[in-house]
Amino acid sequence: METRKVQITGGSTFTVSLPKTWATDNGIKAGSEIAFFKEDDSLVLTPNDESTHVEGTLDIVGLKGDELMRAIVTMYVSGFDIITLETSRVTSEQRRAIRKATQGLVGLEVIEETSDRVVLQDLLDSAELSVLNAITRMRLVALSMLKDAVTALADNDDDLARDVMERDDDVDRLWFMISRVFRSALRNPTAATEVGLPRETTFDYHSSARQLERIADHATKIASITLELGAIPDEATTAIEELYTDAATIVEMAMDALLEDDPERATRLANDASEKIAGIDKQTRNVDNLIRDLNPHRAQLLGLIVDSLSRSADYGGNIAETALQKAAPRP
Repeated sequence: METRKVQITGGSTFTVSLPKTWATDNGIKAGSEIAFFKEDDSLVLTPNDESTHVEGTLDIVGLKGDELMRAIVTMYVSGFDIITLETSRVTSEQRRAIRKATQGLVGLEVIEETSDRVVLQDLLDSAELSVLNAITRMRLVALSMLKDAVTALADNDDDLARDVMERDDDVDRLWFMISRVFRSALRNPTAATEVGLPRETTFDYHSSARQLERIADHATKIASITLELGAIPDEATTAIEELYTDAATIVEMAMDALLEDDPERATRLANDASEKIAGIDKQTRNVDNLIRDLNPHRAQLLGLIVDSLSRSADYGGNIAETALQKAAPRP
């Protein structure tokens, strides 16, 4: 760590010198502009970069299918505004994977295509991306998926189960968007300012969004098992529905705590959610006892559903812990 003494020039202007090494490494010279960003009691400074887009190039030779899609998602989440995909010849299979990847990412569009490259660009202004709105939407979709997955199981409704599985893409899109904004805010003070949230709050929302994404995955898992399972005994159905109700309540309370502006109320909600976790373990054991005497294969599948609901409650507990940290006094 380097320190500098503050001086006063002209009787009213506070000045401080920049470390020469840092200035040289960042191309700072006489006449260069420095941007300042206030973060609570801290002041962050950075070279005033006039470029508006972060560009990146990816060699996609040999990449196809899911591997190519994952590479595009990685570039998007990493914060690149313009992504150029290059190869000797873009195959039809690669173009299909590229289109599928862009459809799953908020704001990303194909703006140029040639025989040997495809250029993607994020067309959304960062200032238009609300992390708060995105996580609120994730909460709604993920919990509705979990509810409908259990309803599909209880009613043996294959159409509803398939609908739940299709909705997982909506949650993933929001998750990738929040991850992109979060990483940009960490790396770039300008992006952090545009987000309109403190970096710590952005981290809390990102962490909790990950838990919601996992809950949606478990809802999808329950729905896929429903398609294979068929009708189940009424007693097991009732017990699973009760387990779902308590698990969903924990997640709802935890999210209420996370989004609550009043620290005292947020702390109370988060603690209440955390205390309910112990009851989930007892309910899980009760359901396991009910399905123990079923056909081994059906018992195993129902066990997986019970595990998914229990894990969803645990993810709600993780959100509650994050809410407690968000509401805690700052040092």
